[in-house]
Amino acid sequence: MIRYYLLLSFLLIYGEGFTQETKIKKEKWHWNKELKQDTVAGYCQVLKVDNILYISGAVTNDITPEGISSVYNDLKASLASYGATFENVVKENLYTTDIESMKRFNYVRKKFYKNDFPAATWVQIQRLYMSKAKLEVELIAHLPK
Repeated sequence: MIRYYLLLSFLLIYGEGFTQETKIKKEKWHWNKELKQDTVAGYCQVLKVDNILYISGAVTNDITPEGISSVYNDLKASLASYGATFENVVKENLYTTDIESMKRFNYVRKKFYKNDFPAATWVQIQRLYMSKAKLEVELIAHLPK
């Protein structure tokens, strides 16, 4: 117990050099450039921390070549908001209500990556936030330092 109090006292007196900053610098981008976030659902489309982009899901109601292209074109715009492309994507999470349809039309998705695929997780779910949505894709991308 004495060791605990000694350690606690040491950290309180000399601990400034051992602590991390309490706030991280966040930059936001959203389709509504004025607010840079959606206050109804409570999210932003792109959150940049250091050189990492966290991109919220883009959605479609149709798992067709056109619907999938729409999702990836929205993600392309999200990436472009910070000068990135699909070459910067390191992780993709895909959520769908119909994994078999997504597998059938995967060739559409693959065109956007030009054979430089990220780590990816595909999950079939019962439903998405928007009740009619059938596909949502989110990304993590790294910018050069």
